[in-house]
Amino acid sequence: MEERHRRALRRGRARLVAALRVEPLWEPLERRGIFTRTMLEEMQSTGGRGDQARQLIIDLETRGKQAFPVFLSILRDTGQGDLADMLGQECESPPALPQLLDLRPVELELRGEKQHKTVTLPERLSFPVQAESEKPRTPVPTQGSAVDKKSRDLVYELKADPCGHCLILNNVTFSRDSHLSTRVGSDRDCEKLERRFRALRFDVLTRRDLKAQEMVLELQKLARQDHSALDCCIVVILSHGCQTSHIQFPGGVYGTDGKPIPIEKIVNYFNGSNCPSLRGKPKLFFIQACGGEQKDRGFIVDCDSPKDEAPGASLESDATPFRAPSGDMDEPDAIACLPTPSDILVSYSTFPGFVSWREATGSWYVETLDSVLERYAHSEDLLNMLLRVANAVSAKGSYKQIPGCFNFLRKKFYFVCD
Repeated sequence: MEERHRRALRRGRARLVAALRVEPLWEPLERRGIFTRTMLEEMQSTGGRGDQARQLIIDLETRGKQAFPVFLSILRDTGQGDLADMLGQECESPPALPQLLDLRPVELELRGEKQHKTVTLPERLSFPVQAESEKPRTPVPTQGSAVDKKSRDLVYELKADPCGHCLILNNVTFSRDSHLSTRVGSDRDCEKLERRFRALRFDVLTRRDLKAQEMVLELQKLARQDHSALDCCIVVILSHGCQTSHIQFPGGVYGTDGKPIPIEKIVNYFNGSNCPSLRGKPKLFFIQACGGEQKDRGFIVDCDSPKDEAPGASLESDATPFRAPSGDMDEPDAIACLPTPSDILVSYSTFPGFVSWREATGSWYVETLDSVLERYAHSEDLLNMLLRVANAVSAKGSYKQIPGCFNFLRKKFYFVCD
């Protein structure tokens, strides 16, 4: 889809969510090849008319160059020409200039120190910093340990055996029409994670080389299972990735047919509304895929950072071409009714907008994640281990990469180790 068409859909999303009549659209959208019947049934299951309209507009951006003009034609055929005209006008509007952050110095107080330190940060990012010596350390709560009740209340309980299901979707070989390269080294990543999560008492299921719709069906199948007797759920996706339009979680991953699936859609299959038996239980997502196509060469720092060898000719990325959004944001009334995600953590192999590096022996992210879990899972919580992963990966190679996560966990998460 052309960028001006994406921009028009994003700018018009608020009005479309408020006014779009979706019922008459389903049949012509299928007949004219924009969506399959399965895709439309999935949209119809997202909730009321407004939720269906929102999901339709988000998914429309992934349906190719003809999706936008065909959608406008269908709007006019179903008596919604005013919305088609609105979108047409938005196409002709120039892109908004990016807003500049106000980088005035703000004062951060480091508790436990006598003086204040002034750090240059955007004002919207100012926050209290906790001194390292002051940070509490919560031991792993085990049977008979001396952790008090208040501490235990802030830690997820993993008493079930197995702790939960772990689904690994490993896409290695892609169709010729997708123009996506074979992901050499991904099978090595998959083997490491299969072994690691089995050792951490998860029931692991692996699926290889799935088309986008097949991936969706596997994810929905897992989400629809009864997790009542289990304490956790893990989803791992190893594939090529891209940027997509989103509200909560950025990025997308490709099926072997070259069709993208937004991370946001994947996560929402498991939220409290769609998967009641996982309510209040941690749901962890690990994504080894690119967030974009920018290559980061880093900057010089005066420290004793590890110096890895420069990557060789075998170094590859999981990037696919995508023009980054222009900076337009969803209108407030388009997202006001969305539930706040809870008990969810999404760990990305790279910062949004940048590539994720992979070699014949596997990806930097998975190799480091596996190593950190092996060494620290018996004593440290997940967030602390992910900091170790980010620190180690960021020091690799001449090109740079830094993993990150979107964390909506309410408690600390400790794996159960044998």
